[in-house]
Amino acid sequence: MTFEVYIHVPFCLRRCGYCDFNTYTAPDMGEGVSRGHYANMVIHEMAIVRDWQAEHGISEPYASTVFFGGGTPTTLKARDLVAMLDAVRDTWGIADDAEITTEANPDTVDADYVKELADGGFNRISFGMQSAVPHVLETLDRTHTPANVAAGVTAADAAGIRSSVDLIYGAPGESLDDWRTSVRTAIDLGVNHISAYALTVAPNTKMGRRIAAGALRKPDDDDEANKYEIADAMFAEAGLEWYEISNWARPGYESQHNLGYWRNVDWAGLGPGAHSHYNTHDGVRGMRSWDIAHPRLWGAAINGGSVPWAGHETIAAEEDVEETIMLGLRLHEGLDITRLEGVVPEEAWRGLEDDGLITRDGMRAVPTLRGRLLNDTIIERLFAFLD
Repeated sequence: MTFEVYIHVPFCLRRCGYCDFNTYTAPDMGEGVSRGHYANMVIHEMAIVRDWQAEHGISEPYASTVFFGGGTPTTLKARDLVAMLDAVRDTWGIADDAEITTEANPDTVDADYVKELADGGFNRISFGMQSAVPHVLETLDRTHTPANVAAGVTAADAAGIRSSVDLIYGAPGESLDDWRTSVRTAIDLGVNHISAYALTVAPNTKMGRRIAAGALRKPDDDDEANKYEIADAMFAEAGLEWYEISNWARPGYESQHNLGYWRNVDWAGLGPGAHSHYNTHDGVRGMRSWDIAHPRLWGAAINGGSVPWAGHETIAAEEDVEETIMLGLRLHEGLDITRLEGVVPEEAWRGLEDDGLITRDGMRAVPTLRGRLLNDTIIERLFAFLD
């Protein structure tokens, strides 16, 4: 059994034009939900969640990963992140070899900040690089420069912390050469893990409104597919192997927290809008829950002693099968076909092989490069057997 902890920090200095995550630029939203008091609120939520777990017979092992995401966790003081990490240790325990990560905007950290994180137990930082090309960063409303990213990685190296960088491809106006520049710059940083995500634009974002008004061009699927292939080839040449559709790493440097999500382990999500997931425990069906999204309402629930959920649901057997398919087919380790015996017939797997969408490694189905690009097609074809 594996257990992970995710802590959502909803604060940002500036909201990026493409972002539709649960983030806020106001430093204080009442009910004690301010940057200065946020750590105490999350620590309070931990105690409430732990009591709920005990009441429902859920006994978790020590946390194997702790991940701070957002938002921008590093808008908080380093000591606040360390205080929340210490509280996870006091509440659930943390495994000796645990992976402990925070996301960071390169603008919000310096060498002293990173060293304080390292001294407090963090061993990994994920920097939001997105691009190395100034005009693309401007389109994405990013405030940092490529030099900020390099400085952050250097500070992490000096403190003995592993670094990862995130890239986004498909921004309006980004050429293939722009993308090659970003990929090469990320590789040259010497990091052992890189994530690359296709830009998706929600209509309710600033970028979505600009696209709707004709001020920016909508991302193009063929362009994004070309850029994915470019990145995959360049990463492979540099010794970074894909282990999940959007993630590449040198062997042994895969994000264990990411892998936990794709392997559908238990995790507790803390903070406004955070999701939690529990598998079946002692015969009780698995369930998922999601916290109240607005920080002020979330804080009010915590102050009232309640688990701050907006809702929860039991995971039905059919949903469990669907998730097994969707998650397993994102991984290089592949999907265990034996879990679908009696559900998906042999000819379905053979058809996916004949179409070049998967290979089979023993009893595991692994997406090919074509299958990674057409992952939704694979899933739709397999879901047809679940009706």
